[in-house]
This record gives sequence, C-alpha cells and structure tokens, in this order.
Amino acid sequence: MTQLNKTQPDKINVIVGMSGGVDSSVAARLLSEQGYNVSGIFMRNWEEDDNSQHCTAAEDANDAMNVCDVLDISLDAVNFSQQYWERVFDYFLQEYRCGRTPNPDILCNKEIKFKAFLDHARQQGADFIATGHYARSVERDGQYHLLKALDDNKDQTYFLYTLNQYQLAHSLFPLGEIEKPEVRRLAQESGFANHAKKDSTGICFIGERNFKKFLNQYIPAQPGKMETPEGEVVGEHSGLMFYTLGQRQGLGIGGTKGADSAPWYVLEKELQRNVLVVGQSHDHPLLYKNRLNASQLHWVSGAPPQTPYRCHAKTRYRQPDQPCTIESIDNDCAIVRFTTAQRALTPGQSVVFYYGDECLGGGTIDHADNTT
Repeated sequence: MTQLNKTQPDKINVIVGMSGGVDSSVAARLLSEQGYNVSGIFMRNWEEDDNSQHCTAAEDANDAMNVCDVLDISLDAVNFSQQYWERVFDYFLQEYRCGRTPNPDILCNKEIKFKAFLDHARQQGADFIATGHYARSVERDGQYHLLKALDDNKDQTYFLYTLNQYQLAHSLFPLGEIEKPEVRRLAQESGFANHAKKDSTGICFIGERNFKKFLNQYIPAQPGKMETPEGEVVGEHSGLMFYTLGQRQGLGIGGTKGADSAPWYVLEKELQRNVLVVGQSHDHPLLYKNRLNASQLHWVSGAPPQTPYRCHAKTRYRQPDQPCTIESIDNDCAIVRFTTAQRALTPGQSVVFYYGDECLGGGTIDHADNTT
C-alpha cells in the first residue's frame, strides 16, 4: 500500500471518505495501523428520492458509523447534494438529451470525491484524503504519477484519469497493492459487520434502479423506429437515450415468421431521424471502428504527450489494454487510431490512455469511424 515517508505519522491528518462499503472501511483500518491521525467523512450526495427503495444512504451511513466505532475514529457527515446536482447530474442529463451515453462515475470522482470532498477536508485541516479506490500514486522528482492497482481485476484508474497533480499530492489509495479477497479477509478479521457487503453498482451515489423509469422523471422520452441498416422497419424504440451501442438486452424485437431468429444488437443511433439502427450479429461490421475523436482531454501530468504517440487505451472499464496511436492533439481534441478495430466505441464514454502501468489521462469520445 501507499506508505508516507514521514517520521511522525501521528501528526498527519487523514480524512477517509467512508461510503459504508468494505473498501473504504479497510482503507481506514490500514491508515490507522500506520499511525496516522485518521477520521472519516460520510458524503450525502443525493436527496431527490430519499424515501425510495433504491436509496441506501441511511444503511450505508450506519455501516460507516459501525466501522468507525470499531476503529475508534470519529465520523462526520457532509452534504454535497447541491454540488452533485450542479456538477454531475445536470451534465448527466444533458448528455442523454444529446443521445450520448455518459459515465457519471468519472465526473463524480472529478467533481465530488476529489474536489468538493478534498476542498472540504483541507479546510478541516486534513493533510490528505483517502478513498477505497483500487489505484496507486507515486511521486518521482516532484511529479505525481497515477498507476494501476496491483489487483488488475479491480483496478479503477479508468475512473480516475481526470485527477491532477494537486489532487494526487493530497490523496492516498491504501488499497492499491492489495487484492480484493485480502480486503474482505481484513474486514472480517477486524470484525466489520459489512465484510460481506456486496460492491455498489448503478449510478454513482444514486444506486440501482429501473433506468428507464428513473430517466423518464427528468427527460421526456421520444419513441421512434427501429430499422435495419437496409432501412427495413423491425420495431419501435422507446427513446434513443435508453440504448447504447452494442446493446442486446431490452430491445423487445420479437421473431418474425420465416426470419432469422438470431438476437438483435444496437448498431447506431441516428439522432436527426430519431432512428435506432439494429442488426442481428454480435460482430456486425457497423459496430467496429478503428479511429475515434475525443475531446474534454485531461492529462495527469498537466501536459499532453508529443504526437504521434504510441500507447494503450481502454474505452470501457475492465477492457484489456488496446494498442493505439494518438495521432494528433489540437487544443482540446485528439484523434486516436487503434491497431485493431474496436467494438462499440460509444460517444459520451471515455477513452483512457496508458503507458505500461501508468494512467496518462484521457478524454470523452465524440465520434468514431473507420480509416485505412
């Protein structure tokens, strides 16, 4: 795990973002064992439907409190719901209105966990914040580098590529060199009641829910036609915002008498015509592109690489690193060409760049195509 080269760790104040989950709980334990002055903060970031069955804030807060009681550390609660709405959720809705598929977890880390929380913690006198993310940060010659976690299956640097030098300088990732089974073992050994609690899923801070029903509360759906690439109408969609490229489940296209019974996949979204283009092959040629344009670029070092630049990239979480070349960077836009065509490069999602174990940065996918 990350070790701080300090002779008096008890003089260093670390505030841990306590989610009520097993990862942040073990992060707090490890830092306490190192001798740092540790306290916890529970972040409340969603208040729109507190009484719904999907809102687990009360249960999570109780789990966080129980862990802090075991560790004999204090726990405060802070409400960032206004910042979450303005900085994360409003953007989330704007992207869906434009027919794109955003990744709120990335923006949540950028704007809430490593901005609003970090700013609050620093005002409270913290030297560092810590989270239960699986990642590593190292400092070499005054420069901070974001590295993949040792547990490749849990590595979360894909969601952390927007971190800057200031944020890394004041953030700790105690789980960076620990694998998940060991984290659960440590939690059980510590007597944490949440040691077997399942990992959180769903929208960041909002949780699991019926996505269509939830989104319909904020954006009116615009149904339209489902067509094959040849223009044959095969069904109706309930709104382009509910679908993503490569999606198979939930299309609701029944078999046609005498037609191929193979499953259908989303191939394209034609926004101007409000048409969802679908096809019956997981590996349909329309799903594969070898080049993308990305914007909203961020580089962990603070500066872009010299192009052309060969490296690797992920266009979705847990995807194996894909060899690519960043062909050009012009202001806030990059052109990236992959060695092998990639399936379902989705506008609104992120492309994240790596050189070996180091996360260099990334950007938001705007468009993908094929070039020779």
